[in-house]
Amino acid sequence: MKLTVYTDYSLRVLLYLASKPDATATITEITDYYNISRNHLVKVVHNLGIHNFIITSRGKNGGVKLARPAEDILLSDVVRTTEADMDLLECFNPKTDNCVISPTCRLKSMLYEGRAAFMAVLEKYTLADAAKPIARSKSGKPVYVTFT
Repeated sequence: MKLTVYTDYSLRVLLYLASKPDATATITEITDYYNISRNHLVKVVHNLGIHNFIITSRGKNGGVKLARPAEDILLSDVVRTTEADMDLLECFNPKTDNCVISPTCRLKSMLYEGRAAFMAVLEKYTLADAAKPIARSKSGKPVYVTFT
């Protein structure tokens, strides 16, 4: 199973904002930090705003910030919202299932269980858990995980 780049960028935006909870960030700031496409990130930010993960504001002092505390954002909610298709096989979806062995296949249920276990793990963690510093620099400042 592989998450899409869209989900990866969504998680990056949220992690960046969680690391600066009292600040408003700009899309340019985030794209520069992660060295990713501005055009793609604009779409990601728009979608995160629609789904109430972030608040967006325009204008001179505009930008983006978390819509609620990082402790209240489950990683599973982000993945479910940003992944358009969590079907590992065509047989996961009755509308696309053309597999001739589907009626007798045991593999489907095993992979379905695996996907459920993956999501169950993500349901145990919040954005705050993922955004915690992983270490401290020599100066004592926190060092955060980056996805670059």
